[in-house]
Parts: sequence; C-alpha cells; structure tokens
Amino acid sequence: MAAETKRVLASLSKGLLNEVNLMVPVDCKSTADSVVETMKIYINERRKLEIIEKMKEGYEVMSQINLDFAELGLEQDVVDLVYYEASLKRRGML
Repeated sequence: MAAETKRVLASLSKGLLNEVNLMVPVDCKSTADSVVETMKIYINERRKLEIIEKMKEGYEVMSQINLDFAELGLEQDVVDLVYYEASLKRRGML
C-alpha cells in the first residue's frame, strides 16, 4: 500500500538547494526526490537525537537512584560498625 502524499511548494535558496543535493544519494532522479530524501534523513536524525536525549535523562535519573542506594548501604555499614565497636569495648577487646 503506497503512502498518501501531499504536494508541497517550497522556495529554497541556491546554497541550501546545493547542500540538499550534496546530502542525498546519487540515485535521486529529481530535485524533488532530493528534498524528500533530505527530509527523511533529517527526520531520522532528529529521532535519533531525541532517543539519545531520553537515554541520557534516564541514565542521569538512574545514577541518582544508584547513589541513593549506595548511601543507604553505607549508612547501614556505619551503624553496624558502631554497634560492633561498642560490643568490642564492652568485652574489653578495644
């Protein structure tokens, strides 16, 4: 099933059009094909950047969660150490 298309009229500067033509594969038959391919490339790159940004945000959130867990464990270790040292003092071993 072919995708529904809509005709769009756009004015591009010569410089921008030259860049568009440089970005797309050589097999594009017309300027319109070049513009379409360039838009596809642009959209795909934007999606990739959005995914990368979401992953970055996720890693930052996860790093804070990991830090919180590490601090909880460390806090418990300190409490355990205090109790252990107190028991050694009571026994005269410290």
